[in-house]
Amino acid sequence: MAMQAAFLFLAGGAEPATHRCTLRTPQVDLTVIGVPDYSAAEAVARDLVAHGTVAIELCGGFGHAGVARIVAAVDGKAAVGAVRFDGHPGLEGKSGDAVFATA
Repeated sequence: MAMQAAFLFLAGGAEPATHRCTLRTPQVDLTVIGVPDYSAAEAVARDLVAHGTVAIELCGGFGHAGVARIVAAVDGKAAVGAVRFDGHPGLEGKSGDAVFATA
């Protein structure tokens, strides 16, 4: 059975139920999901681990606080990693922490 993994990316207007796809390989099934903000990402991460995902990679738009929120949301049930940008080009050069500070 392939390991279940996911990559979450931030994109304004993304609908997690619609903006997703799964790439299957012999060793890994990678589900890629677009989320509009940190709150949606938390909900998606919880759902992923409930369905067997053991590794979640976060796009560079997630700042330190955003990564911490996903780590807390999965409560040790999945490894969480992150691509890093100081300012993400898809968020007008800002970190997701600046954009979603109140989300």
